[in-house]
Amino acid sequence: MSTKRTIRWMSGFAAAGLAVAGLVGCSSTSADGNTITYWASNQGASVTQDEEILQESIDRFTEETGVEVELEVIPWSDLYNRILTAVSSGEGPDVLNIGNTWAVSLQASGAFEPVEGDFLDKLGGEDRFLASSWATGGAEGQAPTSVPLYGLAYSLYYNTAMFEAAGITEPPATWDEFVEDAKKLTIDTDGDGEIDQWGVALAGQRTSNNVHQAFIRGLQNGGALYDDDGQPDFANDGVVAGVNQWVQLMGEDGVVSPSNAELTEGNEMVADFVDGNSAMFFDQAPGKTLDEAGMTDYAAAPVPMMTADATGLEGTQSHVAGINVSVFANSDNKEAAEDFVAHLTSDDEQIYLNQRFTSLPIVTAAYDDEAFQSDDIAMKQEILAEHAQPMPLYPSEGQMETLVGEAINGLFAQIAQGGTVTEDDVRSALEDADSQMPAS
Repeated sequence: MSTKRTIRWMSGFAAAGLAVAGLVGCSSTSADGNTITYWASNQGASVTQDEEILQESIDRFTEETGVEVELEVIPWSDLYNRILTAVSSGEGPDVLNIGNTWAVSLQASGAFEPVEGDFLDKLGGEDRFLASSWATGGAEGQAPTSVPLYGLAYSLYYNTAMFEAAGITEPPATWDEFVEDAKKLTIDTDGDGEIDQWGVALAGQRTSNNVHQAFIRGLQNGGALYDDDGQPDFANDGVVAGVNQWVQLMGEDGVVSPSNAELTEGNEMVADFVDGNSAMFFDQAPGKTLDEAGMTDYAAAPVPMMTADATGLEGTQSHVAGINVSVFANSDNKEAAEDFVAHLTSDDEQIYLNQRFTSLPIVTAAYDDEAFQSDDIAMKQEILAEHAQPMPLYPSEGQMETLVGEAINGLFAQIAQGGTVTEDDVRSALEDADSQMPAS
């Protein structure tokens, strides 16, 4: 497969599987002209923790502008459906967070304010932002309808004490090494005949995690979720091989507890790791949770690749991950909403928010702060620069995430219920997901 693909940027609302009926004449749910509403994604260990962190930033905004902000933090499992409902009804918040992989799908709805003109001026211009993050705001050739807020990248997190006890001296660089290490770390520690320390933890019912792995592992194996003409292509050999590697961690490899098939949130997976039930997991920014749990015996490393020196698409270790923020075009308080986005993306707030959430700033000036000088931050910056690709930026991407992610959820459930999953089963599940996609 070529290491350079031409992405044909798509438009057309029908492809996104959304509806805009009723948008005209409707308004966001702001209380009055001096109040805006904000839907935030759950970034920390809990909704409560997010509320506390965000309220500090909101209080500074209110003190500066006099504008009140009504905050609601929404779990990831609910966020996309809440957004779709808001788009179709026209009854949404003034400002909301989105996963940056949804940006083109949501842009196609026409429900969000383009970031151009006075709005862009309030942000200080495009050049303040990391180029890779800014590019996730919408389709090429169109004004973006979302602004980067938090930068993220997948890494492998591992328990250093467990590695030492197993005689493993360094994190795995290849997938084969990863599986081999995971088997060494899957053990019965108390001799009762039951495994109580697993090599890997994962959230088997978290759709977003599973589709991210389909994307990453598919590229590493020479496949892609869309073909060069922008058509869905979930069941090609590379994607099938990558998804099969992922689900066999619970299946043939036997290094993931079948109970993980029931986990729906990343925080549950991290808790499994904190509790000493597992030795490794993949995630984007769990550091806040690990530190607050008092865990010190952990470290982060790049995601293993098929070969340690892989480059280009086959050297993918993460998608260009992150959270963006958008303004509803029909907000009654659009000026205040845009001011709030400018506040969240200011240098000082970027330092504060990304330090608290252990994510990466999306404005270049914030990296001068000492909080972002660590080896882990440098590693993630390198991953984003050298080993990350954007998720497919087509209007149907949101629907793809749901269908592919749910297909993988089902495969994990099948294994957990005592069944076996073969590569043919993986292909069949992905073919079924593909058949439900509209032509792009």
